Amino acid sequence: MKINVKETVIFAMLGALMYMSKLLMDALPNIHLIGVFIVAITVVYRKKALYPIYIFVLIAGLLGGFSAWWVPYLYIWTVLWGMIMLLPKNLPPKAAPVIYMVVCSLHGFIYGILYAPAQALMFGLDFKGMLAWIAAGFPFDITHGISNFLCGSLIVPLIHAIRLADKAAKN
Repeated sequence: MKINVKETVIFAMLGALMYMSKLLMDALPNIHLIGVFIVAITVVYRKKALYPIYIFVLIAGLLGGFSAWWVPYLYIWTVLWGMIMLLPKNLPPKAAPVIYMVVCSLHGFIYGILYAPAQALMFGLDFKGMLAWIAAGFPFDITHGISNFLCGSLIVPLIHAIRLADKAAKN
């Protein structure tokens, strides 16, 4: 996956934009636009979307501290990327917005389940302890899933904006 200078700049900006959007929405627990960005950039850039995703992860670690909360970031956002990569490239235009919103929402609902194995390993939890950790976080996952669905309405407009910007940059 070779990238050129233009893509390097775009991916750095997208990673930084993802981080800034999270910072701006930090007052609202588990409500953010990261899933929206990941779905949109994956639809547009496919495999290369991993660059801005991991730029976001690196920025989050650099500015938030590389501690226990950060370790699951190394894989948790890649799961959403993988879910989108498994979808057909050319979804029907009327179905695409709903499918993207549902996949983004599903990732929010299972976020705690995805996060739990790393927490269990780092904090020595057994399987019951891990299940208790998941159960304790379930209300936050409900908020996360619902907000990802609602924020997901921005995915298709963001896809169009990215493609329009790409087209303008080529001219």
